[in-house]
Amino acid sequence: MHVLVAGLLRLARRAVEALLALVILFEEWGWEPLQALMARIGRWPVFRQIEALIVRLPPVPALVLLLVPTLLLLPVKLGALWMIHQGWRLGGLLIIVAAKLGGTALMARLFALTRPALMRLPWFARGYESWTTWKDAVLARVRASPVWRAARSMRERLRQRWRHWAKQGSGT
Repeated sequence: MHVLVAGLLRLARRAVEALLALVILFEEWGWEPLQALMARIGRWPVFRQIEALIVRLPPVPALVLLLVPTLLLLPVKLGALWMIHQGWRLGGLLIIVAAKLGGTALMARLFALTRPALMRLPWFARGYESWTTWKDAVLARVRASPVWRAARSMRERLRQRWRHWAKQGSGT
């Protein structure tokens, strides 16, 4: 019986890690480009002033500010789930995807702006270090997997084909 429970726990842990790896990969693939996009938007005069205020926030208000988008998007996502339940599947799904992309973009930029203040909170700095260590270990396992390597290889071949087609289409 003990062996069965241990096996089930290992299986459950791997399943949770696989799901978290998918979430982490989405965040990784989206985080940097979306943060870069938000940084470009942040150069606009009005946003530049807002960002200057955010950078000067003390640690606790910075943490509260970082949590606000999550709290504001929760009702939107719940409404989208209700729409899906009511049969408006595509509309609900589009809202969830838009909320995820917009939320990720906003969180990425806010985190970039508030990170120095947040790292002055000892518990946050410890938690962030633990999270980063764990996330890097999960990503290393995922990136070492045959599925990941095959997907990267396929993506590179598609990029090369796209470049070739684009080059032919431009007449060069």
